Amino acid sequence: MRIGLPKEIKDSENRVSITPEGVRQLTQKGHIVNVEHNAGCGSGFSDNAYIEANASITSAESAWNSDLVVKVKEPLDSEYRFLSGQMLFTYFHLAGGELALTETLLNSRTTAIAYETLEDNHGRLPLLAPMSAVAGNMATLMGAYYLARFNGGKGIQIGQVMGRPQGKVLIIGDGVVGQHAARVATGMGAVVQMLGNKAERAEQLQKKISTKINYQLSSKEVISQNLSDTDLLIGAVLSPGKQAPHLVTEEMVKKMQPGSVIVDVSIDQGGCIETSRPTSHSSPTFIKHGIIHYCVTNMPGAYPRTSTLALTEATLPYLTQLADGGIESFINNSGAIKAINTLKGHLCCYEVAEAFSLEKQFKKATELLQ
Repeated sequence: MRIGLPKEIKDSENRVSITPEGVRQLTQKGHIVNVEHNAGCGSGFSDNAYIEANASITSAESAWNSDLVVKVKEPLDSEYRFLSGQMLFTYFHLAGGELALTETLLNSRTTAIAYETLEDNHGRLPLLAPMSAVAGNMATLMGAYYLARFNGGKGIQIGQVMGRPQGKVLIIGDGVVGQHAARVATGMGAVVQMLGNKAERAEQLQKKISTKINYQLSSKEVISQNLSDTDLLIGAVLSPGKQAPHLVTEEMVKKMQPGSVIVDVSIDQGGCIETSRPTSHSSPTFIKHGIIHYCVTNMPGAYPRTSTLALTEATLPYLTQLADGGIESFINNSGAIKAINTLKGHLCCYEVAEAFSLEKQFKKATELLQ
């Protein structure tokens, strides 16, 4: 199969979808891999490293002109012209994005295979998890940085000072993002309040991360009660394939003290905080009601080397399956088939169809692949 690796063009996005070693494994199986010039440079992988892995260095057009295109982030407007019915394997987050991308994928009959909705045999999200881990680690670090007074923050340091915890971190969500954010926050010495939906998680997380984590069942009342003295609010809500629910309303945000910080990691899905809007690494924050909002949509792109290595390790087995057997290879895998978001001009992810009121274009991938 002909596989293309375009260079990412999203703001300050330096990740690449496959390492040279991953490419080597594909070319050794007889697949042709075309890598756009300098696609891996931001992650520390030179064109020569890909050439040594038996890839060809090409233009963007040649990389996109492949049977299977592998990326990190969703296509941007300027890349829509390259969509022409090929398979595209990347993060899409369609329900939380613009309708234009979904329409373009449908009209071009592109087979959109989304990392974030692919499940393993245990119902977990193995291709989302590594980037969620990086983003979770970042969430506490970025929040702590923007709490500094020179950034307009309230001047509270997240950490322990002379044996006393300083700063309160409220984390909404207890999945991969939330757990990594909590691990960093407790390690720094902050007061950590985590909200989730399962009471039994309290003991599990205290054993897994720290006994210092305060865990409560999430509700509007509990969120509202916690916000008045929260220094850093981290939104870590995940609704696979869906638009994130606004668990923190604008009125709740107004209860926070001026100079407090919000890091909404759920922004890829539209954000779980009503006042959030997408930002970039070039312009990462904005202020609303006196609160600093950090809502960068590609947070792991800040650490491209770590992120690329972790991402390739997770995606390569599925990528190899696609290259060897085509999209049909996913049909008997109940978790992998959930990654197919669009196919033959139909929406195959009901959550995306529902988000854009396109239910008439929804069709199960199993029916289209028969």
